[in-house]
Amino acid sequence: MTAGETVRGLLELTRPVNVVAASVLTFIGAFVAGGATGELLAVAAAVTATGLAVGAGNAINDYFDSEIDRVNRPDRAIPRGAVSPRGALGFSVVLFAGAVALALALPTLAIGIASVNLLALVAYTEVFKGLPGLGNALVAYLVGSTFLFGAAAVHEGGAGGLVPAIVLFVLAAIATLTREIVKDVEDIEGDREEGLNTLPIAIGERRALTVAAVLLAVAVVASPLPYVRGDFGVAYLLVVAPADAVMLAAAYESFRNPTAGQSRLKYGMFLAALAFIVGRAALELPAL
Repeated sequence: MTAGETVRGLLELTRPVNVVAASVLTFIGAFVAGGATGELLAVAAAVTATGLAVGAGNAINDYFDSEIDRVNRPDRAIPRGAVSPRGALGFSVVLFAGAVALALALPTLAIGIASVNLLALVAYTEVFKGLPGLGNALVAYLVGSTFLFGAAAVHEGGAGGLVPAIVLFVLAAIATLTREIVKDVEDIEGDREEGLNTLPIAIGERRALTVAAVLLAVAVVASPLPYVRGDFGVAYLLVVAPADAVMLAAAYESFRNPTAGQSRLKYGMFLAALAFIVGRAALELPAL
C-alpha cells in the first residue's frame, strides 16, 4: 500500500460525513445557548473536539469489527489492507487524545459530558451494540449530547440558560432512538441472519414500532417547552409545529413502510433543529 492509500484509509475510518454532521450539531448547541458569537474559541474547541471524538469512535469501532468486516464489508479500510488493525487502533488513540486535550480547556460541565461520551464511544461496540434497545439508546444519547456539549462549552452559569439546549438534547435523543428502532425493523431479516438480537427481534416488529411511536409522541408533547418558558418566541413555534407533524407522520408511516418512515423522520429531525436555530436567531434580531 502506498502512503496515499494509507492516508485515504485513515480518513475513511473516521466516516467524514458523520464527523462533519456531529460537529455541526455541536455548533448548533452553542448557538442555541447564545454563545456562538461571543465565545468563538470555546465554540471552535468544542466543535473540533466533537469531530475528533467521533472520528476516533468510528476508527475504534472498525478495529473491533475488523474480523466481521472481512466477511460483511471487505471494501472497508482494514479488510482491504489500506490500514492495519494496529494502525487503526493507534490512529483512534491519537484522535481521542486530541479530543481530550481540547475538551479540558472547556467548562467543567462540558468536560463531564465529553468524558462520558468518550467512554460510551469505546464501550459501544464491545458492550452495548448487541443488546436489544440499549445499543439504540446509546447511539441516541450520543447524537443528542452533541447539542448539550456545544451549549455547555459556552455556558458557565446556572442550568436555567441551558434549558433550550437541554430540550433540544432530549428531543434529538428521542427522535434518534425512534429512528434507530425503525431502522432495526427495516433490517430485521439481515440482522437475524447475522445472529444479532435487536429490539424488533427480541419483542417483535409491531411492539418495537409501538415503543418508537410512543417515545416520539412524548418528544412532540415536550417540544413547545422553550416557548412556554419564554426562552423562544412565536418564530420557534412556527417551525417546530411542522417538524412535529412530519415526525408523527413518519412514525405512523413506519408501521406500513419502515424504510419510508425512517427516511421522513430524518427530515423531521432536521426541521426540529432548524426550529431552535430560528428561535435563537429571532432573539438576536433586536440587537442587530
